[in-house]
Amino acid sequence: MRKNVLRTAILTVVALLLMGGAALATIVLRAGPVEVTAEGGFTPTTLPKQKTAPITLHGEGRIGNTEGGLPPILKTLTVWYDKHGAVVTKGLPYCTKGKLMATTSATARKVCAGSIVGEGHGTALIAFPEQRPFKASSPITIFNAAPHNGNPTVLAHAYLSVPAPTTYIVPVEIQKVNAGPYGFRTEAVIPQIAGGAGIPLEGELTIGKEWTFKGQKLSYANASCPSGKLQAKVETGFTDGTKLNGIIFKHCKGV
Repeated sequence: MRKNVLRTAILTVVALLLMGGAALATIVLRAGPVEVTAEGGFTPTTLPKQKTAPITLHGEGRIGNTEGGLPPILKTLTVWYDKHGAVVTKGLPYCTKGKLMATTSATARKVCAGSIVGEGHGTALIAFPEQRPFKASSPITIFNAAPHNGNPTVLAHAYLSVPAPTTYIVPVEIQKVNAGPYGFRTEAVIPQIAGGAGIPLEGELTIGKEWTFKGQKLSYANASCPSGKLQAKVETGFTDGTKLNGIIFKHCKGV
């Protein structure tokens, strides 16, 4: 089969671990030698049944090749979120691309400190022709931005100092959808790293912020637990046409 032929694994769950407490739920997805491991969860796991309460979201993912070669390059990362969630941005400052252009992670976090809603870390493999591949890492920062199409929007920021100093800014719209158990959808288009020589390998992210606006305590991420579980669907798309889908379930306790 030619490399660019679409290869899809729909809901191919090799391992699904449903754990209590604050543990993450894990899925491992495979299509041929391509392997994606995704983990996700939230805290606290005890939530109201009828109204939303503040939560903190945790997620991480890893991409590999079970045959030992280089994995394909990640092109898109799409996530569908449970409909029993809510995003609140009232009174939260906006950050803009203009403020983040050509900034290091430390500078970006300083100039838009009040807009930070998430932080994490990412690692890529830089594989230039006829050179030994090497890893490059960067903090990842998620900033609240002005709404797009009436939907909450964030700017994901990363900075790599090698092979050349480069700032990456990815806008992500939090779209409202009506798709069965899902109420929100995000799609991140991954920029070319190192002129196309960069291969994303792994990343982790924590999203959650609380603040006070006009005497009211607010939270960026919120959820309720009417049925004893919340779920998310993850889809990864690669430049060679490979697509992987999987669902993560996480138990919660409704009170």
